[in-house]
Amino acid sequence: MLNLACGIANQGIKVDLLLTKAEGEYLDKVPEDIRLIDFNAANFGKDRIFNLPTGLASTGSLFKLIAYLKQEQPLALLSATHYPNEIAIIAKHLAKVGTRVIVSEHTTLSVEAAKVEQVSARFIPITARFLYPRADGIVTVSDGVAEDLSQITSIGKDKIEVIYNPVITSDLLVKAKETVDHPWFQPGEVPVILGIGRLVAQKDFSTLIRAFAKVRQLKRARLMILGSGREEEKLKALARELGIEEDIAWMGFVDNPFAYMQRAKLFVLSSVWEGLPTVLIEALAVGVSVVSTNCESGPQEILAGGKYGKLVSVGDSEGMAGAILRVLSGESKRVDSGWLKQFTLENSVQKYLEILGVNKKGSILARK
Repeated sequence: MLNLACGIANQGIKVDLLLTKAEGEYLDKVPEDIRLIDFNAANFGKDRIFNLPTGLASTGSLFKLIAYLKQEQPLALLSATHYPNEIAIIAKHLAKVGTRVIVSEHTTLSVEAAKVEQVSARFIPITARFLYPRADGIVTVSDGVAEDLSQITSIGKDKIEVIYNPVITSDLLVKAKETVDHPWFQPGEVPVILGIGRLVAQKDFSTLIRAFAKVRQLKRARLMILGSGREEEKLKALARELGIEEDIAWMGFVDNPFAYMQRAKLFVLSSVWEGLPTVLIEALAVGVSVVSTNCESGPQEILAGGKYGKLVSVGDSEGMAGAILRVLSGESKRVDSGWLKQFTLENSVQKYLEILGVNKKGSILARK
């Protein structure tokens, strides 16, 4: 969302970024020409026309968004992920403004409703079926998410626009060239397998760790994991149980993962479900070989059905280990640069501007 906000602002369009609470690792990366609205300390100004609400998941945020829409009356508003989408739709109708509201879905809702711990998640398909048709437009980040959303809401796929995330930027490629001060990346060291993501059940790092243990029985290698989360101690205990703790580095949150990607031998995605795994696209962009679960959804689309990386079944540590060993033995798949263009910032920004109905001068586009 930050990439998208910056890309749209670079077109000369005034952008607001709306947050329930202004916090997080990326907060200091919001440029000065994007006005940040903190709903925890709301202070609205004038003359802004495009807005991106994210994290608007509380009742308080609903009333603040209603007030914001009444005062600012932006041309367009884009929300991301399920609960903020619901609030954006409700807020527009209660505010009685002409703002064009586009909701974007970033995960397979049917899987999330069944897998996440919160009981409220079980109602996601019902609320989506009721509210999403009331949006001015619907975007999903992959064909798989679109298919899933269409099935659980009965909204025709022709009414859902698929726009891949704006992942590949010039900044990403510059950062990939930065140095990494870690002894495992020194010349002559053994290959490094890289995993990146929140240490939560969805990402299933336990399968990656079990696969790595099988790899270590046959070949020298190391595993480096970037990310943090509530399953960290559980995963470290598993590594100790398997006797591989000395060959795993736990790096926590890393500000520049791209430099690590470029220096790793391969990147592995072990997720149980996704929408469009950004990190998989980033790995392809920097040129590292990839192994991924064929989860719902995204990896099949990103890797062109296995043309640009190895796909394995979800939870299959044996199959994952075999795929990793084949890459370590020299098998690799070169990615066509033309294939990656669909994941660029420029491509994504242009498609979002079209569905938002806003041109580069901040005016409303004519729509059918």
